[in-house]
Amino acid sequence: MKNPTCVLRFKRSLTLLLILLLFSNLHILNAQEDASNITIVPELVFGTSVASNKTFPERNPQIQAVFNILWHHENNAQEWAQRLKRLRTGISVGYTNFGNSESLGSAYSLVPFVEFNVFKKKRLTTQIGIGVSYFTNEYDFETNFFNRAVSTDFTWSFKAFMHYNFLQTESINYRIGAGLFHHSNGHTRLPNQGFNSFLLSLSAELKSPKFKNYKENIIEQPAPERNVQNYIAIRAGIGQNVFSDVSILNDKKEVYTISAEYGKIYNKTLKLGVGAFYRVYEHYYDYIRGNEFLVRDGEEFASFRDNPWNNASNYGLFAKGELLFNHVGVELQLGVNFHKPAYKIDWRINEGWDLAPRDIPGGWVFGEFDSKFRAKNAVSTRAGLKYYVIGTDKAPKHNLYAGAFINANLGQADFTELGIGYIRTF
Repeated sequence: MKNPTCVLRFKRSLTLLLILLLFSNLHILNAQEDASNITIVPELVFGTSVASNKTFPERNPQIQAVFNILWHHENNAQEWAQRLKRLRTGISVGYTNFGNSESLGSAYSLVPFVEFNVFKKKRLTTQIGIGVSYFTNEYDFETNFFNRAVSTDFTWSFKAFMHYNFLQTESINYRIGAGLFHHSNGHTRLPNQGFNSFLLSLSAELKSPKFKNYKENIIEQPAPERNVQNYIAIRAGIGQNVFSDVSILNDKKEVYTISAEYGKIYNKTLKLGVGAFYRVYEHYYDYIRGNEFLVRDGEEFASFRDNPWNNASNYGLFAKGELLFNHVGVELQLGVNFHKPAYKIDWRINEGWDLAPRDIPGGWVFGEFDSKFRAKNAVSTRAGLKYYVIGTDKAPKHNLYAGAFINANLGQADFTELGIGYIRTF
């Protein structure tokens, strides 16, 4: 018999190891040029977090202190750097105080990002990042009940900012910015209402004498020849999520996934594809096989017991886009579910009255199958980071990758996943 605590610790360690590995390889990607292409950007951020639930704790304005390292790629000969002119990559390390130390605490974030000019304006840039955060305070039923935003130590972090260089000098670019920051644990424990923050920032890009010399000696690279590759790929993954706030259903269980896809890779930089996926949810299967409340005789989903595996399954089609940075890929996926019957049970329990008991009494208000349900039941989304064993700049015929992903029902987190895949190009 495996020790559940040891298994859980191993899975957490494996997740963190993979994420840190991806971050490390993003750093390796950036470090392929001489260190003279680096600028440092300290940043102060101010704003507010939207109330995650009706009884969310009172709070003062949010304050962040962020340290950014920014790599410039004008002299990078890799094709993605030449195709995506003026694109910069970076890593930000940040500390956030959410304005209520006792209930909300603080967060420490590590977020790789890309930054690029908007509308060909040199002074206006967009920054998009995905990473991980550690929280000092989280939900606790007895001691911190009203903070239903975060219930785990570690969460995914997403940020999207726009910056404007309002004053440029030889050694410093002064910038103002506005953006969004989101934290979510990927449905690995409930409650998971998430932190959503609207923010303003003031930052200064510091340019060393070496960087000035780097900008003066940029070597104009010859324009790469256009190339297109066809590809097929298969992927297998194992995810984790929870079912509801009920203690016995709030333990992490697995989601097993497989998918296949076909598409094209343009200029070793942009991958577009379509495919099909299949998943089975251990929580749904165990709920049905365990004869839990909503599948018992006389209840709404009693017929699900006739075929638990099929009713715990999910399949559909998807379209995806991926930006390739040699060893690192950033993927976004939009899909449609053709079959996900057990999500109806999930919705009935979790979108009705809060804290539904395991055996639900008469008169309990369940979630309704409204337009919000139909949208989330139909649309699946997915985002994540990949690490390719062979750099995509070499256009290998065979390649392998590992990745970390967050999957969602439309915009609501569904499960967090680790995956491995094989790709064959033609």
